[in-house]
Amino acid sequence: MDFAPSPRAETLRAQVARFFEAELLPRHREWQGHVVERRQPAPFMAALREAARAAGLWNLALPGLADTEPGTRCSNLEFAPLAEIMGRLPWGSEPFNCHAPDVPNMVLLQEAASPEQKRRWLVPLLEGKTRSAFAMTEPGVASSDATNIATTIRRAGAKYVINGRKWYITGAAHPECTILLVLGQQVNDAPGERGRTQRHSVVIVPMAAAGVRLVRPLRFIGWEDHVAPVGELELTDVEVPVENLIGEEGHGFAATQARLGPARIHHCMRLLGAAEVMVELMIARARERQTFGRTVIEYDSVQQAIALSRIEIEQARLLVLKSAWTIDSAGFKGGWRELSLAKIAVPAAVQRIADRALQIFGAMGGSDDTPIHHALAYARLMRIGDGPDEVHLRQIFRTEPQPAWSIAASPYISAPAP
Repeated sequence: MDFAPSPRAETLRAQVARFFEAELLPRHREWQGHVVERRQPAPFMAALREAARAAGLWNLALPGLADTEPGTRCSNLEFAPLAEIMGRLPWGSEPFNCHAPDVPNMVLLQEAASPEQKRRWLVPLLEGKTRSAFAMTEPGVASSDATNIATTIRRAGAKYVINGRKWYITGAAHPECTILLVLGQQVNDAPGERGRTQRHSVVIVPMAAAGVRLVRPLRFIGWEDHVAPVGELELTDVEVPVENLIGEEGHGFAATQARLGPARIHHCMRLLGAAEVMVELMIARARERQTFGRTVIEYDSVQQAIALSRIEIEQARLLVLKSAWTIDSAGFKGGWRELSLAKIAVPAAVQRIADRALQIFGAMGGSDDTPIHHALAYARLMRIGDGPDEVHLRQIFRTEPQPAWSIAASPYISAPAP
């Protein structure tokens, strides 16, 4: 198991780092002013995306790119340090066309869509000409068990008719979102005719289709995703041609597995970048402020907070790299356990790190002037999104090897149990 970057990977990391430092970071205050404060598109984004693509830094997160598809193909291990750099800014992935939810949606279309579906729906995403959303979770059911999804997909001749309500759909509230990938329950068959995990399908629904309504944008504990605004959707008698079915009827969960792995590992990679920024901010803030005749950084509690954060970042990074290496070697199916370990550990660590940064900054840390509240909310959201902690912990426990002996027979016990 070798995590050392190849010459190609190191060259890409250096290119992304230079582009980030020269082109993105100096524009962050301008981005904040336009996007967050005035609710306007960043006027420089289109040119920035063109520059990134011209530099060969485009679609870096898609290892399965075909020769005819635009972008620079990276393995998961190669992409990990690049995503970490991008994660240092809330919008850092967007110039490279590496942002969620478009990347995992592109992976799903790459793996499960028909050639015609790819031509019509995937190509515009690869070119960065539109946005997409994956409509799964619902307000009326416990979506942590995806078999609860109640939105219905009913076949009516050459069309499907879709009815349901979705919420916390990342990207659905973006004004440029034109593509919805909707997971719903197929209702053509008699109850019980299909197994519990074979009742759902995924269909492509144009955002402009009659009956699709954006009910409202949503925030999470006061935080708003300005790159892929989150929305609640209502689908009322929405009709799409049967050609918009991805894969086969009842195979929706098999199709969605293609996007879950990339979504989870990429979130972890980006969170590491946010954590590194938190440590830098903690050190700078603590050096510059004084309390009771001493600089804040002189206090043991502050030094320990920074040191603990460093330990947790290094541990989290190793889990991410091991997960990426395993996925590259064995696929997402073979690397799911390592990915679940990272998915549990990384957001929890970043949540703690952001909380320490907030404590050191005081009130300023909770304002829009710093990225601390973004990191805190983002990390907390990731403990629910892409499968809540409890689901992953349950699966990890189920695969834990069981000892071959009882306590009484254990060679590690020096005296028999009473």
